[in-house]
Amino acid sequence: MGQIFSVVPVPENDEVEGVVCKASELADNSMKEFPLGEDGGKVLVVKQHGEIFAVGSKCTHYGAPLANGALGEGRVRCPWHGACFNIKSGDIEDFPGLDSLPCYKVEVTSDGDVKVKGKKSDLTVSKRAKQLTCRDPVNSQAIVIIGGGAAGASCVETIRQEGFTGRVVLISKEPHLPYDRPKLSKMLDVDVKKIYLRSEDFYLNNGIEILKGVEATNIDTKGKVVTLSNGESVKYSSVFIASGSRPRTMKVPGSDLNNIFTIRVPEDAKAIFSQLTPKSNVVVVGSSFIGMEAAAFCVGKVNSVVVLGRSSDPFKETLGENVGSRIRHLFENTKGVIMEMNVQVTEFGGKDGKVSSVKLNDGRTLDADVVIVGIGAIFNSEFLSQSEVETTGNGAVQTNEYLQTNVENVYAGGDIAHAPVFAIGNKKAAIGHWQIAHYHGHVAAKNMVGKKTSLRTVPFFWTMLFGMSVRYAGYGGGFDKVEVVHEDILKFVAYYLQKDEVVAIATLGKDPIAAKFAELLYEGKKLTTSDIKDNAWVTAAKA
Repeated sequence: MGQIFSVVPVPENDEVEGVVCKASELADNSMKEFPLGEDGGKVLVVKQHGEIFAVGSKCTHYGAPLANGALGEGRVRCPWHGACFNIKSGDIEDFPGLDSLPCYKVEVTSDGDVKVKGKKSDLTVSKRAKQLTCRDPVNSQAIVIIGGGAAGASCVETIRQEGFTGRVVLISKEPHLPYDRPKLSKMLDVDVKKIYLRSEDFYLNNGIEILKGVEATNIDTKGKVVTLSNGESVKYSSVFIASGSRPRTMKVPGSDLNNIFTIRVPEDAKAIFSQLTPKSNVVVVGSSFIGMEAAAFCVGKVNSVVVLGRSSDPFKETLGENVGSRIRHLFENTKGVIMEMNVQVTEFGGKDGKVSSVKLNDGRTLDADVVIVGIGAIFNSEFLSQSEVETTGNGAVQTNEYLQTNVENVYAGGDIAHAPVFAIGNKKAAIGHWQIAHYHGHVAAKNMVGKKTSLRTVPFFWTMLFGMSVRYAGYGGGFDKVEVVHEDILKFVAYYLQKDEVVAIATLGKDPIAAKFAELLYEGKKLTTSDIKDNAWVTAAKA
């Protein structure tokens, strides 16, 4: 049986056409947003190598204006979260997000007018789901995905986009469809159904089976069988391990008291939010991303917020002391958060089974009605212990540049993958970023359906604190020093250097510099200390 495609009916009178500009208005290797039609829609017009293209103007992830992003070779990168789109087809090429851009027909008239033609509906929605194949019951092959996070969600869609008609099964230990997990620590009151990446009907209509509320307990790589926690099993032709991680918990006296929380699933966020009152004293243990985002959410909703950190400044291990001190200033001096740094928790006190205090290693005791713990994560790979799949000492799964493990037809991606990182010369690392997870799912899917694709992405992550976004591009693990170019304490670019080379940057209030740097690394170029004075490289780079 041939491929069967799902068809979306096109509304009548859905065509729009108009002259958006003169060709002479566009410099080569530039992009600009123009209105099209009478309903307020806009298109992004790009000129590169003498050709002119038109695609949707907003990133399909969270609607960032792409005209403010970074133009690379044949693609445009979102200024907010780093997603990339092909300027000719509109197809998404890097992530986060799942949808592509609408693509419009362009004609340059003899008078030099740039005429753009497309669908009104594309202008309204400004995103496009790529065409997926349907299930062919004659095809006995099966691809099984273990994990319902970003990597799994991206993987199942790409498998169908690439023409696979066999069985596609996603195993998720949560009772939910794949959802936007980074929202949880930033918005503890979020309704999970409002952050689903796709609807139930989407998966049903495209022949994608979602097994919710179960998890893999074993993989028999010789028999090609995944055993599930409900006693059932699923046979596979290929399997993708994207089981992610879980929060590390405290191991001190009183850790089992009520109202001590970690954040990983919607139920965690909901439980925390239900305990917040104007009289609550909230203590956050951990001064990295999860903890700081949760602390920021609590400010203004409770009596007090205290953050406990083992280092001198928040984010010190990942972003360095100079950047960390700036974030500390934001929390302490601007928002009234109490930052207790260079301390450790030795004990939790309780009353009627609930936490009531936190004892520190310096002898002090803090009042606490709610405790949020964000002290790292543990890989969910115990179910591989009886398999032949090779893991690292901390449980990450070893892969090559195609996300293949040491076992044939077994792939791994997302948080759990110890995989080559293109941006650092294919040295291996396990990176727990939302963008990386999306990308890994996409690449693994292509390789599982026989379309050999190697990893080539630049890590890009962000955090939102009090409406301000710190963006980070590259991989600075083991950086030697940090050079900060700043306009004020909360508007800066931080350069992470190994010897003389810039391996990563972090920015606050300086979009789209992080996106420009990511695109520069993607194109195989480098920055050194001589390039970064006053951010001079930015104006020299492509617009």
